Amino acid sequence: MAKELIFHGKRVFFLGAHPDDIELGCGGLIAHIAGKVEIFCITLSDNQKNPSLSNLTAEHFHSMQSLGLDQEHIILHNFTTRRFQHERQEILEFLFDLNKRYAPDIVFTHTQADLHQDHSTVTMETLRAFRGISVFGFDVIRSSNGFFPNFLVKIDEVDVEKKVQALAAYSTYKDKYYFSPEITKATLIRNGALAESRYAEGFEIFRIIGSFGEAVQKE
Repeated sequence: MAKELIFHGKRVFFLGAHPDDIELGCGGLIAHIAGKVEIFCITLSDNQKNPSLSNLTAEHFHSMQSLGLDQEHIILHNFTTRRFQHERQEILEFLFDLNKRYAPDIVFTHTQADLHQDHSTVTMETLRAFRGISVFGFDVIRSSNGFFPNFLVKIDEVDVEKKVQALAAYSTYKDKYYFSPEITKATLIRNGALAESRYAEGFEIFRIIGSFGEAVQKE
């Protein structure tokens, strides 16, 4: 058995409730796999009903593009922030449609340890909409309660810097402690220590769909 599992997927979905969620939880991994697989980042609320967040949409697209995404692979919907529980059925139907249209191989969404009502709704509807698909949960530190990663993906220093750069695109949140480069790097270093690596992005395993294959014989 190999020391490390090698995961394969031609199309990977990242699902978040609000602009910044995906970058906070998965920015390093996205930077690491951009250009190697087809990535879609889907955010369910644009937060534009809040007048103090009027720049957020532009910042989100800038942030995602700095991670290596093309604009057509960045999907930003307009479900109402803090009302996801009341729009649960519409969200489920939206996710079903995405699954039918794109058929992703792997999906990342919010961890079950997340206390935010919108985040937890996205998680439950993702698990319903993407049955038979590997699903992992990412952490957003500001709303986390007892998250511990049990799926670790090694990333490189250049990926760490791209994640820091992506978060820096959010001028709206520049004073938020969880956007601090020090906290971002410390989290990736800590996850790296768990993986006996310099840096790693950490996730929760919801579901892994796979099969055993024969080991490749070395010459």
